[in-house]
Amino acid sequence: MKLYQALCRRNLMPNGHIFRGKDRLVKPVLSKHLRKVQAEFAVEEQNMFYLRHPYLTEAESFGHSKALGKAEKRLAGFQNLTRRVFKEDVTLYERLGHLRVSEGWD
Repeated sequence: MKLYQALCRRNLMPNGHIFRGKDRLVKPVLSKHLRKVQAEFAVEEQNMFYLRHPYLTEAESFGHSKALGKAEKRLAGFQNLTRRVFKEDVTLYERLGHLRVSEGWD
């Protein structure tokens, strides 16, 4: 069995674990890998440029949410959510309204 494994192996695989240790498989760096890393760095640099130079100044961006009415929309959405979760207040008069068929006691 060991002789069969030794003959069929033909030194194509390293000894031990193939991703760790002294005799591991290391993929060679190709030009397409370098181009991919350069493209990722270019995207990152573009993002950093937009973060360094924003479209609005601090003075312009100070009241933009108030002008768009974001706080009111968020409050209205929260109120709608609470209305769906919690039931409306019911009085005892409304709860027992089905018993009041006729008012006549005579």
